[in-house]
Amino acid sequence: MYFWLFIAQVATLVLILGLLYRPLGDYMATVYTTRKNLKVERGIYRLIGVNPDSDQTWPVYLRSVLAVSAIGILIVYGMQRLQQFLPYSLGLPAVPEGLSFNTAISFVTNTNWQSYSPEVTMGYTVQMAGLAVQNFVSAAVGIAVAIALVRGFALRKSGTIGNFWVDLIRGTIRILLPLSIIAAIVLLAGGVIQNFNGFQHVTTITGATQSIPGGPVASQEAIKQLGTNGGGFFNVNSAHPFENPTPWTNIFAIILMLAIPFALPRTFGTMVGDKRQGYAILATMGTLFIASLVAMTLFEFDGSGTAPIAAGGAMEGKETRFGILGSTLFATSSTITSTGAVNSMHDSYTALGGGVAMINMMLGEVAPGGVGSGLYGILVIAIIAVFIAGLMVGRTPEYLGKKLGAREMKLASLYILATPTLVLVGTALSFAIPAVRADIEKTSMWNPGLHGFSEVLYAFTSAGNNNGSAFAGLTANTPWLNSALGVVMFLGRFLPIVFALALAGSLAAQDRVPATAGTLPTHKPQFIGLLIGTIILVSALTYFPVLALGPLAEGLR
Repeated sequence: MYFWLFIAQVATLVLILGLLYRPLGDYMATVYTTRKNLKVERGIYRLIGVNPDSDQTWPVYLRSVLAVSAIGILIVYGMQRLQQFLPYSLGLPAVPEGLSFNTAISFVTNTNWQSYSPEVTMGYTVQMAGLAVQNFVSAAVGIAVAIALVRGFALRKSGTIGNFWVDLIRGTIRILLPLSIIAAIVLLAGGVIQNFNGFQHVTTITGATQSIPGGPVASQEAIKQLGTNGGGFFNVNSAHPFENPTPWTNIFAIILMLAIPFALPRTFGTMVGDKRQGYAILATMGTLFIASLVAMTLFEFDGSGTAPIAAGGAMEGKETRFGILGSTLFATSSTITSTGAVNSMHDSYTALGGGVAMINMMLGEVAPGGVGSGLYGILVIAIIAVFIAGLMVGRTPEYLGKKLGAREMKLASLYILATPTLVLVGTALSFAIPAVRADIEKTSMWNPGLHGFSEVLYAFTSAGNNNGSAFAGLTANTPWLNSALGVVMFLGRFLPIVFALALAGSLAAQDRVPATAGTLPTHKPQFIGLLIGTIILVSALTYFPVLALGPLAEGLR
């Protein structure tokens, strides 16, 4: 029975995503290639002083990305610190400095890591005008960077890669906003709440008094999933019945997470003039996604011990509304994208099941990855795969007619080294500095030993890859973790963007070289296998030693 239920859920998901792939992918390609501007867009351009017909070089494009992100951090930080003076603050005080710093960076970098209980920390104005706005902006930034890299392959002898402000505004107004409105209406129909009622005090059947929070949840839930942002309006995130009431809203949330990332390969193929390239990227993403889902599900059903066997699997930390299948499908989708939302507590997963969630992030979240970030991440790894193939046959590597020389390979190498360096250094410092280690062991880790180490490793992996999910057994609202994770989130977001945009500029400046008999076909199964192998090899060599100290050691002992 479980097998067929698993097949039915996966088949439904694949069918719906397959139906969305072509129209959504082609629509996004049209959004970023048309020269026509909507009336509302022209008004915004005039307001901010942008010429939409003027394209930017990659350094200017990068400065624009950093500028809008820096402004976002300042605004979100300021709103939290001034929360008590804002309307709909619910009587909540100002958010402390360290937590405000961490949260501002978290939402601007599309991480949405939360070291706090949202319903008792953030008022409605901060949630809507601060956090939800950044859900739109950070997602639009990710798509813009991906489109800029795609233009690098598509353009010939160009000194520019597009206009960031045009890409940002079009992504928000034409893609994210209309889809979020539709998604919010569907969620409302499914029972997700949307109100400004504040806390309702009720008497339970035992005679105790309980405060039930309300809030504008559906609108924030829609962009949270669609923009692969993550986070939650409530502390238990998508396990809360006000955020995720039923099994079908659970599937709908998963579809929202995966829709844009899985459609972007179609956008890529359309913009470079070879849709077969998009199918190759899609096949790579889909293969890794299914492999991860199967592995996590098997580990959770195979949980050892009397209680898991009696329950038919490891049900600790999982909602009975969703069961193991609904939980692992959500967890895989959440960690293999940059969403980070949870409908079950990953800390309660089996050691190897939680390890799969960690590996999903360590792969670089490229299967399909976050909105935009997954596409530019897998394209960088594709460049490395082509270079490896070129070394094997002794030819100068080419990808989509662009030669990959020393400059391109240096940028691609820096890209794949940036995030693992942040994750491993952050984890190491947490245990290498005596005072920090004492604080981690005394305050942050609820579980000693191997699992406690896994909790800290998971936190830095989540922050460095801008995922935002967490092993719930870690108390992260401490001076060290607020600061360290904030820095890792910031650098984990913008260092890869620097290298991706520099790569886009380098590729755009080249002319296309004609394909020859020695050119590696990058749309065939052989290349798909090479790309999958490269993704796994890069991650395995980087992270295997530290995984052996945490989830692998815990799961195999």
